[in-house]
Order: sequence, then C-alpha cells, then structure tokens
Amino acid sequence: MRVFTAPLWLAATNCYVVSAGEGGPGVVIDAPPDPEGIAEVVRRANVVPQALLLTHGHLDHVGGAGRTAQAFGLPAHLHPEDEWLAADLDAQARLLLGLGGGEFEGAERYEALAHDAVLDLAGLRFRVIQTPGHTPGHCCFWLEDEGVLFSGDHLFAGSIGRTDFPGGDYAALLRSMAERIVPLPADTDVLPGHGSATTLARELATNPFLQDLPR
Repeated sequence: MRVFTAPLWLAATNCYVVSAGEGGPGVVIDAPPDPEGIAEVVRRANVVPQALLLTHGHLDHVGGAGRTAQAFGLPAHLHPEDEWLAADLDAQARLLLGLGGGEFEGAERYEALAHDAVLDLAGLRFRVIQTPGHTPGHCCFWLEDEGVLFSGDHLFAGSIGRTDFPGGDYAALLRSMAERIVPLPADTDVLPGHGSATTLARELATNPFLQDLPR
C-alpha cells in the first residue's frame, strides 16, 4: 500500500491519498479547504481517485469536498450523523474560527458511511469504525490487512480530539476509544487528521488520555 499526505489549509489538516500501487486507482481521505493542494497530492501519488472518504463533518476536513469531488468525479462518503455539520460550513467558519464565508464548499450529496461496513475501493478494504465524541458521526478507517488506521480527529500522537465544539461529547469519545480503537492490534500504524503518525502501541503506553481505559 502507498500513502501520500500533505498538511493543508490553516489547520494543517492531513489529506491522504491511498492506493494499492502506482498509476492505478486511489482513495482520498479528507478534503481540507485547499482543493489545489489536494490535487497536488493526487498528482504526486500518480493515481486516479476513485472515492473521497471523510472522517467527519468539520470545516477543515470537508471544506474542499465539493470542488474535489467535482474535479475528479468522486462520490463523497460521510456518516449521516455529521451531515448537519457539513450542511453549513460558513456557519462553522464564523462560529469556530471567526472567518468569513464563501471559500468553503461541501459535496452536493454524501454516500452514507455505516459502522462496521467494509468498503472495497481501489484494491483495498476499508473498514468503517464509527467513533463518536469529537463529532457524533466521526469515523476512522481501518485497513486490517495493511495494519493501518486513519484516525481522523479521534486519536492523535499524544492526544485526542477536542470535544468542546457543537456535537462533541468527551464521555462518548472515551467510550468509543475503549470499545472500538483500543482492542485493535497494538502494532497498528495510526495516521491522524493532524500532526505526525504514531502507533497504537505507543499511544497505549504514553498517551495520557488512554491510560485509564479498560484493556
């Protein structure tokens, strides 16, 4: 498996382009409000995008979904419980960042993600793991055969996602972490929505938010 990434836009949101090999189909994970930057990652990866997977409905992850989906003719996948967030990105910009609107464009429609669904895309198998907490419909994408978890804003190197935004729930985040992420193989590589890559073993050993979770 090949993974190309770039931290894009003001929030340095990691956009990933994933493929089984060079020159074939690929998958884009998350679409910050920088469609030109996303297109450059796709170019570097030398793939033909087949789908856009969105971990959650926050502006910095879906603000470029519309133009990216249009440019490459992609279906955009988002959990239905986050569609209310993606429906008004300008309101998010004003509320969360104090920014004006106009530069953000979600997808015209979203294919519904569902917990434990398996998506066979670009020669890879993505298992959807819904992890409520940062947002109600937040999803991680687990490639079991490759030992990789795209964790969005649920789990970071040394930290976890914020829960003080609308729809956030700290107790729900810890519960979904304990029930759905901690049981994954410890040698899983974790590729988060912001910051550097890590491993589940490292986070279980050192992340202060995971220390009291049941194992």
